[in-house]
Amino acid sequence: MLLPAADAAAAAAAGVHRLLSLHPIRRISSLKVPWRRDAALDAAILRDRRYRLATRLVREVLLSPGRRLLLRYLAKRRHRIRLPVLVPTFLRRYPTLLTLSPPPNPVASPSPHLLSFLDLASRLHDLHSPLLASKLAKLLMISSTRALPVAKIAAAKRDFGLPDDFLTSLVPRYSHLFRLVGDPGPDASGNAFLELVSWDDRLAKSVIELRADKEADVVGIRPRPNFTVKLPRGFYLKKEMREWVRDWLELPYVSPYADTSGLQPGSPEAEKRLIGVLHEVLSLSVERRMAVPIIGKFCEEFRLSNAFSNAFTRHPGIFYVSLKGGIKTAVLREAYDENGELVDKDPMIELKERFVAIMDEGHRGYLEELRKKREELEKQRMQEANKGGKVGAGIEDEMEEEDIDGSGEDEDSEERETL
Repeated sequence: MLLPAADAAAAAAAGVHRLLSLHPIRRISSLKVPWRRDAALDAAILRDRRYRLATRLVREVLLSPGRRLLLRYLAKRRHRIRLPVLVPTFLRRYPTLLTLSPPPNPVASPSPHLLSFLDLASRLHDLHSPLLASKLAKLLMISSTRALPVAKIAAAKRDFGLPDDFLTSLVPRYSHLFRLVGDPGPDASGNAFLELVSWDDRLAKSVIELRADKEADVVGIRPRPNFTVKLPRGFYLKKEMREWVRDWLELPYVSPYADTSGLQPGSPEAEKRLIGVLHEVLSLSVERRMAVPIIGKFCEEFRLSNAFSNAFTRHPGIFYVSLKGGIKTAVLREAYDENGELVDKDPMIELKERFVAIMDEGHRGYLEELRKKREELEKQRMQEANKGGKVGAGIEDEMEEEDIDGSGEDEDSEERETL
């Protein structure tokens, strides 16, 4: 059962009074916690750089008529997708992604490996459609209007593992949960909304509440739902902030699915609700992390303030904000181990792992071919040296081209990775 706002406020009154007595004049917005870099979580994001670049490039072809695109047109889109190397160079390094037809006007199209991947994606989306439908329903249930603009859902669909055609493949299949209002247009950018048809109490439980229920099944006593706080090694909060966090954690948990319209903005219980919403949204994402601007698109519907992103740094034991990849990314700490490896895996993560495996397979072949070329170049150098001549310019030029890494155009100016 959902806890009404009035009852939630009454239950929290004692804790709130204690908290305010300790800090009678400090507003939550004034609480400052220094941001500290987490190298392991930054590395997790940097490891995805090649994957992000490849998916952008592949998407340009898949969205083209007939899934075919002239290479010269694809090359012109290089800067738009922020590819730091020439498109032909990238395709040589990852030959299992796209197939190029012969000159003089090569056309890029999905490779057999990619077509197999797309078939797997279709089967996985179908297999896990109940999970995807529940995610979508939960997002609508968090919304104060029980509805979301289709354009905003489309902007975040990959974060939640939704298929590109979720409006036609998923929504009609669960008509008891969803209703489409308006015309979304061919690219889901129209003035359309997705509405929740019926409320499901079974779905109106957050990850934190479900975790408490699971523990109750094991030990027979249900613990109080609360956040897992996991400060990184060597990170210390000042005494005043430690005391604030301690007392704040003692406040009753506020479900992101509860009606909390009566909460006073800036109050400790409103902060509890805010962190609950952010925690739940990240928990619904495939990788338990999302770009902060994408979350920001839902500010109005989720009743988040314009300064909601400050909450991530106010609670460094719950979240981490990475600045890598040219964008702020909010990470759920409890989902990752100390090495930055994702341990709380969503079933849809299999798609990413399979795509990366296809990339790696092609890249290994490319490196082997490159090794043979280097050996051939060295052999020619030795032969020419014995003859007192120079190595042919053709093969040297080819090797130099293969060594381009585009570091001058890397999207991350702090740490660059050779593709």
